[in-house]
Amino acid sequence: MDTKKHVFFFDAMRCCAALAVIVIHALAPYRHQLGDIPMGEWITAISFNGFSRWAVPVFILITGALMLNDKRPFDLKYYLSRRLGKVLVPFIVWSIFYAFLSGWSLTGFDSSIVSQILANSFHHQTYYHLGFFYYFIPLYFAIPFLQALVKRYDDVALYALTAIWLLTTLLFLLRIDGPWSEQFWLYMGLLPLGYVLYQKLPLNRTIVIVAVILGLGAMALGSYMVIENSIQAERYSVGRWFSYKTINTVLAASMVFILCKAFADRLNSGSQRVVSFISKHSLGIYILHPLFLWPMNTLHLYQGHPMMMIPIWVLISGGGALALSYLLSLSAKTRWLLP
Repeated sequence: MDTKKHVFFFDAMRCCAALAVIVIHALAPYRHQLGDIPMGEWITAISFNGFSRWAVPVFILITGALMLNDKRPFDLKYYLSRRLGKVLVPFIVWSIFYAFLSGWSLTGFDSSIVSQILANSFHHQTYYHLGFFYYFIPLYFAIPFLQALVKRYDDVALYALTAIWLLTTLLFLLRIDGPWSEQFWLYMGLLPLGYVLYQKLPLNRTIVIVAVILGLGAMALGSYMVIENSIQAERYSVGRWFSYKTINTVLAASMVFILCKAFADRLNSGSQRVVSFISKHSLGIYILHPLFLWPMNTLHLYQGHPMMMIPIWVLISGGGALALSYLLSLSAKTRWLLP
């Protein structure tokens, strides 16, 4: 996702997305505690979830914005080695690592768990956060075709593709299924949307206000629907409201994109340096933060009000992952693990 000219607001987006991912995973133990903890605490945790679901789509929007903006002639060898390989190889290594981590518990190591997880790894992630790569890596096979679309055709084709895709995200939310419900298609559409938001959408006060209204409204509606449906079902029930592939999440992710594009450059130089440092290690934070959430989940250290405990574990796991990512980046022998 490198470009010739550094664009700072993408750094801000990566920081926001990395933080939101950690929030989603730090609140996980509370999701299924409806009826076991006070209702106010459970609603707080679900609201954290509802207002963070844009994290993964934002990462894909960034990829689309940068990769589709690449005007260089397509080079298959370079693309496979420097683009796809740069993500695929670390993914395989970390999948094996986390498979072995899954075998550890307070009672010791169970190799049969590891064997079963590795046997299923071709179609199922070895650890909960690695599911991202199962739908992100296949997108690399769509990018060259989308790059050709952008280069060879006018904007009408791009807008038409994006509009059709947006319609299918609404249909998917409403459970009107068809060929458009295919996972690859629903994730792929985030790529041209990212490019449109970056290069084609004008940035003015009206656009920002509309984006905020739609984005916050979508997050609030999603949170309300999940809370309401869960209370009625007497168990945690999300339907598709917390999916990464539905129109409400797309609107929330688009809002984050537009806000960062509009306001990130207003940060002072010191803040920008901090943001750029975190952004540089955002993939490392994504891959490593579950290591620091492992004690929380295994030892049940999340006991307490979610309003307090979620931020604490976000700080612990995010800070630990950032520090470890930085240490791994200091040596050429380990730097490639977190590109």
